Amino acid sequence: MNLPWDRDTFTAKLREVGGRTYHDKHPFHVAMNNGQLTPDAVRGWVANRFYYQQNIPIKDAAIISNCPVREVRRLWLHRIVDHDGTQDGEGGIEKWLRLGEACGLPREELLSERHVTPAARFAVDAYVHFARSKPWQIAEASSLTELFAPDLMAKRIDAFRRHYTWIAESGLEYFTRRIDQAARDSDEALTITIEYCTSQEMQEAAVKALEFKCDVLWSLLDAIQIRYAPEVGFVRMTR
Repeated sequence: MNLPWDRDTFTAKLREVGGRTYHDKHPFHVAMNNGQLTPDAVRGWVANRFYYQQNIPIKDAAIISNCPVREVRRLWLHRIVDHDGTQDGEGGIEKWLRLGEACGLPREELLSERHVTPAARFAVDAYVHFARSKPWQIAEASSLTELFAPDLMAKRIDAFRRHYTWIAESGLEYFTRRIDQAARDSDEALTITIEYCTSQEMQEAAVKALEFKCDVLWSLLDAIQIRYAPEVGFVRMTR
């Protein structure tokens, strides 16, 4: 029986996943940050990513429903509120709808899901199924892509302001808010993962869960690129 990794080793193995497989390296994302996307491609990304945004609180509710630890449920609950709000006009989903409007996509069009590609839907639905079916500690660890999100958000905001000036500044509020939220959420998720993944078997499963989440995000961009920006070119994710 292998002994569990110490905290520093476990944390390093989790962070190393992002260095290899986080979707900031996807050619579509690189092209977006370099200002190389057409308005239609940006709108396609917004519409398909919105399907993912809508499912984040559903994923988090699944984690809570499987978790017997009251303190963890309390801590995790704010993630649902962050995205759904407590009333109309609040939350991250509402901010993403405003991003769509700033890009020229009426909210009714986003909510209809008419632009969601089958492959994007499959990737997102697979993530929700993962959260419902895996042990809560492992499902929770998949959220650790948030470790890498603050830097990505800051670069995305800069890219949109420099290259996509046709998008109103008000549409970027989701990204500006997520910089602080993602930093807080990743600290919480990392603390929970380290505390409750106490065997090497669980630790290895947590690392694989994070790899799976990176696969989901990469596959989502593959689906968007095939539909809206095939000229960018494809690369395989490195393992």
